[in-house]
Amino acid sequence: MKTQKDFAFEQSGTDADLLARVFEKSDQVLVKKLSNNDRDWARFSNKHQAGVYIPHEQRDGGFFPDLAAKHRSDAAADEIREAYFSTTWPQADNEEKQSRLVHYTSKGQETHMTRLPKEVFADLLPASFLIMGRVSSGTAYKYECLTIDSGNDEATLVAELFGLDAGFLVGVFEPAERKAKERDRILDFAEKVIAAWQKGAIAAFAESNAAMPSTTELAKQAHDAFLAKYGLRKTDPFTLETPGDALREISRSIEWDLFRDYQRRERAVEIVRLILGDAPRPVTAPDIIRKLIDELPAIDALMLSASQQRKSRAGYSYEHHIEAMLSGGDIPYEKQVVIEARKRPDFILPSLAFIDSGATDANTGLILSAKTTLRERWKQVEREMGKRRLFLTTVDENIASNAIEDMASFGVHLVIPESLRESKATEYRDHKNVVSFKEFCSEFVRPYLSVWSAHV
Repeated sequence: MKTQKDFAFEQSGTDADLLARVFEKSDQVLVKKLSNNDRDWARFSNKHQAGVYIPHEQRDGGFFPDLAAKHRSDAAADEIREAYFSTTWPQADNEEKQSRLVHYTSKGQETHMTRLPKEVFADLLPASFLIMGRVSSGTAYKYECLTIDSGNDEATLVAELFGLDAGFLVGVFEPAERKAKERDRILDFAEKVIAAWQKGAIAAFAESNAAMPSTTELAKQAHDAFLAKYGLRKTDPFTLETPGDALREISRSIEWDLFRDYQRRERAVEIVRLILGDAPRPVTAPDIIRKLIDELPAIDALMLSASQQRKSRAGYSYEHHIEAMLSGGDIPYEKQVVIEARKRPDFILPSLAFIDSGATDANTGLILSAKTTLRERWKQVEREMGKRRLFLTTVDENIASNAIEDMASFGVHLVIPESLRESKATEYRDHKNVVSFKEFCSEFVRPYLSVWSAHV
């Protein structure tokens, strides 16, 4: 007979539901950003790697069963160490596998997890995630496993749940510890909210402590925090060793953390005011329960608006940081200039008048469009270029080779962070239309600064 635990283990749903369930029921969760090799074995028949690479720190850290030496008929042969364990894959009709963790000592520390369902890896975009939740099952552990496509909204949820920064690759987390940290942070702020409500000052408290800054102000806070962290006066792309990585850190790590903290506080105060009102009064538990039920639609709308707010602000944020870096390098530009009906590129270097002047050196000017995430949105900027050179800068990791080749066919150059250029989790390598932000500045901007400056 199946226990309630077994039955719950077999339920399926959306990826967000599955992820939330793994987070709730597991004592430890392994999160790995998949490299190209981690996906390619499921996509191509000529690949030697037959599964997911597991670093030795995670292999030997207690998350997996201990490895044991495999019996070999040749006693002089290099040792092969292995372990078998049960994995369940809700995205593959709850298929259960006896997966294998194998360490070929002849290859140094190289260890792979094999015997996995190919279909949950085959169609993933670059920089997608493997999620493995370790669940107690009597005397052993079961592992409930998911893959989260980097192109889906659930990838953002992964980053939120586990507090992943832009440079994350692999780690093992304890959900109980993550929840405790989040709870302490919320309760600390809750005490201040309660005190403000009891004084009848919740509205003023919201204004001064929980109001979301404008995109411009939040970007400035993140930029200032980056400068303070590294002791800099400005973000000059010609003096920074890796300016693209700096853009990624400011927009995807520093500002993201600031934004989440503001949003957490903003939503907490909004819910308190929604349920209790602004004026202090005697309140009983039944009063609160009735109000919660009555305001469920409004609370749902509040949570939905939080998700939409995250998406809508990301692109504006990246533009602000690009602008700060152009200014930091004394690079002349025009921002949001209308070049034709309904076409408004983010930046024109040095100016629209220069590019369209017909002068012999006008072809040195360029359009620089900023997109935090691309997907199919690069086709929007392709229509902006006309006969002008177009460079598209992004911190997105999940662009597939075929999309990069499509951009090349239209003459679109991609400008990316330096660390992503050769990353094993991306497909940017070996594409001639892909340059790092450092290369963009040194090869396509610096040589023409004197010409541009003379015309603006």
